[in-house]
Amino acid sequence: MQNQNTYPTPVSHSLMAATAGKDWTRRAMQICIALAVVFCAGLQSRAAVFQQNDGATTTNDSTASPDQANPPTGNPRTGATYLIGPDDVLAISVWKEPEITRSIPVRSDGKISLPLIGDVQAAGRTPMQLEEDIAARLKDYITNPQVAVIVQQMNSQKFNILGQVNRPGSFPLTAGTTVVDAIAIAGGFKDFAKKKGVYLLRQNSAGIEERFNFNYDKFIKGKNTAQNIRLMPNDTIVVP
Repeated sequence: MQNQNTYPTPVSHSLMAATAGKDWTRRAMQICIALAVVFCAGLQSRAAVFQQNDGATTTNDSTASPDQANPPTGNPRTGATYLIGPDDVLAISVWKEPEITRSIPVRSDGKISLPLIGDVQAAGRTPMQLEEDIAARLKDYITNPQVAVIVQQMNSQKFNILGQVNRPGSFPLTAGTTVVDAIAIAGGFKDFAKKKGVYLLRQNSAGIEERFNFNYDKFIKGKNTAQNIRLMPNDTIVVP
C-alpha cells in the first residue's frame, strides 16, 4: 500500500508563502487606507473649526475706521439724529388714510399743514418725533393711526463751496457727501486752482471756526485719504 500521508513539497511551501505575503500586503493596504480616511476627516474637522473661529474674529473686530465710527445717516426715515428743516420735502403716510397721505414741503416757519389736525411743527424734529406727534393728534379722529414720515428731499441742509471751481455757490447736502464729492458737484476745478491748498471751514458747537486742510493732488495719488472728510450742514469749502 502506498503511504497516504502527504507532505508539502518545496513548491507548496513557496506557494503558501507567496499567498500569505499577498494577504498581508492586502491587509496592510486596507489598514493604510482606513488610517488615511480617519486622518483626512480629522483635518476637515480642524479646518471647519478654524474657519468658524476666523469668521467670528472678523465679525467681532472692534477696530473701526473713522467713517465706521461716524456712519452716514443713510435713510432720513431711520436717522435718529437728522433734524427736519425749512424747505425739506416730507412724505407723510397714514395707513388706510389716502386723504391724509401726501408729499409736502416744510414751510419757512418750520410747519406743515395736514387735514384734520392743521399746522404741525416739523422743523427741529426728527422724522420719528414728527410721526409720534402726528399720530397723537390723529387719535381724536382715527383709531390707532399708523404714521410714517420720510424725508424725500433734504433741502434745509446745505454746504457752500467758493473760489476756483466752475460752479461756486450753495448746494443741498445729502448723506455721506465728502470734500471730493462737493468739488465734483461744483463742476470741478478751474485751470489755475491751487489743488494742494483746498480747505474746509466748519463752526463747532462752541461757535469756534475750525479749519481742515485738503491736498487734492496727494489724495488722487492715494495719500492723505483721511482728509476727504464728510461734510456737515453749513460747511464751507474754499478752493484758492
